[in-house]
Amino acid sequence: MSFEVGVVGTVRASHVMPGRPLPEGELHAHDYRLEVVIERAELDGEGMVVDLDVLRHALDGAVAEIEGADLGERLGIDEVTVERFAGWLHGRIAGAVGGLDGVTVRVRVWEAPDAFGGYAAPVR
Repeated sequence: MSFEVGVVGTVRASHVMPGRPLPEGELHAHDYRLEVVIERAELDGEGMVVDLDVLRHALDGAVAEIEGADLGERLGIDEVTVERFAGWLHGRIAGAVGGLDGVTVRVRVWEAPDAFGGYAAPVR
């Protein structure tokens, strides 16, 4: 059993999947929905998993890095899939909450209302 809190954001950014049919084969934009959930077995001394303001600030910072960007250039990845994007976002969020014990960060990146990729891992 565990407690969890989360935040959601959006970002418009572009990517390309080289060698794929259009539109994926050329640079095109998506309005991504970003979901971040922090999970922890025990609450802290203030009764929280993590302060939501800290989590919101971390997500807003990541969004600011990539808003309007070519994700391939910004993330340094040739083929930006939603899974790889989620892994990158996980790293940004984990860096912000890494000082907490027993925390798992779960990220979902929605490319469309019915399609997402995700990444989840404990923070060490």
